[in-house]
Amino acid sequence: MRFTASAVLFASTLSISAASPASYASPQGQKSSKQQSKHLRPVLEKRQQFAQGQPINAAGDGGPILGGTNKPLDLQNPDGLGAQKTDNGVVPNLKWSFSDSKTRLLPGGWVREQVITDLPSSKDIASAQQHLARGALRELHWHRVAEWGFVYAGRVRVSAVDDKGKNQVDDLDVGDIWYFPKGQAHTIQGLEAENEYLLAFDDGDFDATGTTFNVDDWITHTPKDILAKNFGVDESVFDTVPEKDPYIGKATVGSPDVESPYGKLEGNSSYVYHASRVKTPPAPGGGGTLQIVDSTNFPIATTIASAIVTLEPKGLRELHWHPNAEEWLYFHQGTARATVFLGNQIARTFDFRAGDTAVFPDNSGHYIENTSETEQLIWIELYKSDHVADVSLTQWLALTPPNIVASTLKIPLDVVNKLKKEKQSLIAAK
Repeated sequence: MRFTASAVLFASTLSISAASPASYASPQGQKSSKQQSKHLRPVLEKRQQFAQGQPINAAGDGGPILGGTNKPLDLQNPDGLGAQKTDNGVVPNLKWSFSDSKTRLLPGGWVREQVITDLPSSKDIASAQQHLARGALRELHWHRVAEWGFVYAGRVRVSAVDDKGKNQVDDLDVGDIWYFPKGQAHTIQGLEAENEYLLAFDDGDFDATGTTFNVDDWITHTPKDILAKNFGVDESVFDTVPEKDPYIGKATVGSPDVESPYGKLEGNSSYVYHASRVKTPPAPGGGGTLQIVDSTNFPIATTIASAIVTLEPKGLRELHWHPNAEEWLYFHQGTARATVFLGNQIARTFDFRAGDTAVFPDNSGHYIENTSETEQLIWIELYKSDHVADVSLTQWLALTPPNIVASTLKIPLDVVNKLKKEKQSLIAAK
């Protein structure tokens, strides 16, 4: 039978409780607690209590939290309580949960963001979760920054027009991706009863003034005589334009057929990548799949590169770093932990679960482990770059003269010689 630390501690507590009358009896007819301790009081071995939400390690260092605390949050974040003795120094917070974001409720949907004021370490990427009912529209708009989207529930229709007058109307399924370059006009519409997707932008300060421009907002702040002259219609046409920016509004699904005399955005100019139609082979290491979508297979995506990762239970995203950008992450399913190494003996371990976002600083070393015994871990990696790049620690060591590695790390030469020379991106549990 397997006993957990909490079970042992509970049993020990019961033993103490049974012995307590003698331990606290009056001096008149009973022996003192000190005299009876060797017979009635078990010796409590100090055990780590991170699983119980207490900052106490196996050596007994630390102590129980006696002040105000969020117990469920403590239980979800044992590494925040000091579970990893390899952590050292001061590392800024690198984690934000969408559950901590303010949700904006709108006719036909909702949105909640993670921007630089939520996660100051995320300078390259801002993000949002957005929900649309059937027919609901994220109204016509454009941004000062590029927009990247990933559908994870339902189906959506995107439409866009570029500066040359070419257009695209496309329906996206779960797993599909879009990318709208900076300044390109576009809109998004829900096609199923409920639809949801992840949005990302290549600037962490997405809420800054002058970042997003909505068409009705512009029209209501332009003199009507100018509008009439511009569109060649009567001024009264614009009497019903919403005065308050709706952002998301109700609508019905119509025909997607709109032909441009200048042609379509297709091929290398397409703003859509149907990743759901691409079969992803197992990643090296056998621990899951890693689907890369960047400018090498989605040419228009020149400022946001992505990887969609599925890691099997207890699997490991190998120790690595990214030489070209900071890494932004969204955890869609499962539980994980990761240690981020910043150099100069500084490292910190974080615990993650579905709905969390994170950022690993530019060139910082890290891994990601699936902590579940049964559930797949699914997450998305984004980089402000035209391509995904990583350097594998194992591969680097394996392709360096063995005597140099052995001398540096003080490990046996035969161990170095057995290191794999091919990347093991997702390592399966043994």
